[in-house]
Amino acid sequence: MADTAAAPRTPEDAAQPTPADGSEVPTGSLANDNHASGASTAPSEPFVEPHYDEELIHKTVLVGDSGVGKTSFLVQFDQGKFISGSFSATVGISFMNKVVAVDDAKVKLQIWDTAGQERFRSVTHAYYRDAHALLLLYDITNRPSFENIRAWLTEIHEYAQQNVVIMLLGNKGDMTAERAVKKDEGERLAKEYGIPFMETSAKTGLNVELAFTAIAKELKHRVEKQPNDAKFRIQDYINSEKKKKSTCCG
Repeated sequence: MADTAAAPRTPEDAAQPTPADGSEVPTGSLANDNHASGASTAPSEPFVEPHYDEELIHKTVLVGDSGVGKTSFLVQFDQGKFISGSFSATVGISFMNKVVAVDDAKVKLQIWDTAGQERFRSVTHAYYRDAHALLLLYDITNRPSFENIRAWLTEIHEYAQQNVVIMLLGNKGDMTAERAVKKDEGERLAKEYGIPFMETSAKTGLNVELAFTAIAKELKHRVEKQPNDAKFRIQDYINSEKKKKSTCCG
C-alpha cells in the first residue's frame, strides 16, 4: 500500500496542542484536585519561549484590478528583476512558494497571483477563504484602479477570514510624472480601513521586498503571540524600515 503524504501544516494546525509523545491532551482538573487534597505537585517547568514552526505555510494572495502590476510585482520579488513589456492578463490563478527570513526563523509564503478581470472574480473569491494574507494593489497612474479598492475591500470582508492580514499597495510608484492618485489619498484610505499602506514599484523594486517581509513578520508574530505580548504594529515597522533606508542611502 502506498504511503499517504502528510498535508502541509498551516497556522490553524499550530493552534492545536499536541504532546511530544503523540498522546491525547488530558482533560479535567487533576492538578486542582491534588492541590485541594494537599498532595504535593511537581515543580513547574521553566518558561520556554514559543518556537515558530517553520513547516507552516502561509497562503498569501495578490489581488486588485487587471493591469495594476501584480504579476510583475511577484516576479520582482521572486527573481529581483523587472521584465519589460506587458504581461498578458493572468488567466485564472497561479502560485509560487517563497521563504522569507524573519529574525531567526524561516517563514514560508505560498503566494497566489490572481486574475483581476471581472469574469474571474468567482475564482478569486474561492481563494480568499483560506488566505492568511492579502496584498491589495492599485496603479497610481490609473485612477479607476484606486477607486475600485473599496469594492475589493468589501469582497475581502465578505469572503476572507476575519483575521486575514491585509496590506494596501500603490504600485508603479516610479511613474510619478503620470501619477493620477496622490500618495496621501492612499494613506487616508488605508487609515480609514485600519490597514497598512505604502507605495511600491515592480520596475525599480521599491518596497517590494519590504511588503512581503512585513507580511511575514506579522504572520509569524500571530503564530507565536502570547496573551501578554505587545501587538506587532506592521505600519510602524514599515515606516521604521523606510526611514532606515532613506537615512543610509541619502
